[in-house]
Amino acid sequence: MTDRPFSVLVLCTGNSARSILAEAMFLTLGKGRVAAFSAGSKPKGHPHPGALRLLARKGIETSRFRSKSWDEFTAPGAPPIDLAITVCGNAANEACPVFFGAPLKAHWGLPDPADVEGADNIVDAAFEQTWTWLEMRVRAFLDLPFETMDRAALTHELARIGQMEGAA
Repeated sequence: MTDRPFSVLVLCTGNSARSILAEAMFLTLGKGRVAAFSAGSKPKGHPHPGALRLLARKGIETSRFRSKSWDEFTAPGAPPIDLAITVCGNAANEACPVFFGAPLKAHWGLPDPADVEGADNIVDAAFEQTWTWLEMRVRAFLDLPFETMDRAALTHELARIGQMEGAA
């Protein structure tokens, strides 16, 4: 165990919806055990309005969240990453950059709520469903003694969590 929180980087291509939600959830539910970040291979440049509305409804301050490139986490001075989680199929199939810290990798693929079109209530329902699926995964992870697990055991558990309800 290090003297810092376990660091999780959640990756998705656009870094505007699922990865932003997961970052917020890890920060909120992790209660200091986890340092969370999100990034994308081709960031959209701004979080999806549906993601921001959902975070606001959950009472989470939205100003800290932004869509950014995963290159920020390979630059000098970037935080070490213990775990990189992809939440979309595109990012899972891309060649990830090398992150400082030789992180574990996991895939928790979920349908993209940003693909849902229609009135705000329809989009918001898709974001709520994604939140529910992410929350199951994040809580399952936080229930683990991940700080003391060996890599093989943690990798096994991460794969199991990735297959929970809603897996895409």
